[in-house]
Amino acid sequence: MSARVLSLTVKEPHALADVPVLSAEEFRAEALSAAAHGARIAAYFGHPLNERRVRLFLLLAQDGAGRLSLCAQDVEGRFAALTPDLPQAQLFEREIAEQWGLVPEGHPWLKPVRFHRAYLPGADAWGRLPEAKLYPGVAEFYRVEGDQIHEVAVGPVHAGVIEPGHFRFQCHGEEVQHLEIALGYQHRGVEGALLRGPTKRSLHYIETLAGDSTIAHTVAYAHALEALSGIQAPPRAHALRGIALELERLANHTGDLGALSGDVGFQSTQAFCGRIRGEWLNLTAELCGNRFGRGLVRPGGVRFELEPERAARMLERATVAFEDLDRSVSLLWDSVTSMARFEECGALSAKDAQELGLVGVAARASGIERDVRRDFATGIYRFAQIPISTFKTGDVFARAMVRWLEAQRSEQFLREQLPHLPEGALQAEHAGALVKFELPPERIVVSLVEGWRGEVCHVALTDEEGRFAHYKIVDPSFHNWSGLALAMRGQQISDFPLCNKSFNLSYCGHDL
Repeated sequence: MSARVLSLTVKEPHALADVPVLSAEEFRAEALSAAAHGARIAAYFGHPLNERRVRLFLLLAQDGAGRLSLCAQDVEGRFAALTPDLPQAQLFEREIAEQWGLVPEGHPWLKPVRFHRAYLPGADAWGRLPEAKLYPGVAEFYRVEGDQIHEVAVGPVHAGVIEPGHFRFQCHGEEVQHLEIALGYQHRGVEGALLRGPTKRSLHYIETLAGDSTIAHTVAYAHALEALSGIQAPPRAHALRGIALELERLANHTGDLGALSGDVGFQSTQAFCGRIRGEWLNLTAELCGNRFGRGLVRPGGVRFELEPERAARMLERATVAFEDLDRSVSLLWDSVTSMARFEECGALSAKDAQELGLVGVAARASGIERDVRRDFATGIYRFAQIPISTFKTGDVFARAMVRWLEAQRSEQFLREQLPHLPEGALQAEHAGALVKFELPPERIVVSLVEGWRGEVCHVALTDEEGRFAHYKIVDPSFHNWSGLALAMRGQQISDFPLCNKSFNLSYCGHDL
């Protein structure tokens, strides 16, 4: 590891002054060298030093080695973009431009991410554009020129109950030459609302920033506060958090397998999985009273006890639900016509997935062994290790199969944990300090959790008063939307719903 970076692990707070501030040349060299040795960008964001100057923090993850490195550079006005040499930086640098009025020079396609004004007073990277450009989706789109090329615009309003997003296809006949995805319609300013926290509202912002990943984001938030305060959640709390995380994974993977079946007209598995998903959600409600896990996780531990009798009932219900799921998914695998639609559809190579910095199911379906539960294990996962499930073909079938393999691992985890919960308290002995939000000043900490979509990353910075000076959140969808766009190249446009569902990314998790 280079001496020009701060080497750290998850839940390991450091003084902000310990983060090396490099020159522009050193910063670029460090990023490209790390990427050449297999590192990827976990977070890349700006933090204002004054009304004109911004410090850019770059968090790099070396998954196999379980290492994180952090460095920074100070920027005013313009800086050299990493994107031309490091494609996974492209969305991060667009976000930096939008938030702080900076211009990443050399960026090949600089446009808004969430369509809001810059945070710095008087700064606006989009000031050179007409005012209408600040409205979500109102921007220039890439065009493929040529005979018989036509454009198809989908969204942002979709059929059914679905979040808004705009998809612009460039097609030759039925074949997609290029897909550009425009989001930002769900922007709520969550990161801005967390500034000067933590407060009583902070946890509720975290629980609702991506509702289908409530547990994952809340655990990441709890880890950050516990690390900053030096408080350890007790073993029983870690086990219950792990159970909730795996129930969240089971519910969403089950729902996705059913939805993928529906997209190819295989209604048997679709109907069964819709019901079984409800069983996993109901088990989460059995744990804490809420089907999405709201109210369960708190900094310092968890709020709800799980008595042996109730744990035994949950295990019985989980066993029945998984047996039903096994039979339901077997029907799908045995359907030759369904498999014909899944195989070779929306394939993404390991090389492309690596260059784009994909995480979670999307990365593992392309053969990349990348899972926070192994690489950056915390809590119960330090002791109850879950094998990584991968596939190599990178297509819809691979993404479906990885979900099925992971569902089996999660069910086995429940079998092991529910009957053998550690004894002890649910809350840390000194958790009262967290209730009062007493955090040390001028610190930085990184928290990583493997949500059901992939890596959830939270980076907290405190000011001289111990309040949040900055709270950066990277949902796995932020990494993976580019993967969907690339996977659609050369595909039939009619395959888009199937390919889209195989990624199943979050609009609001991206937009925050």
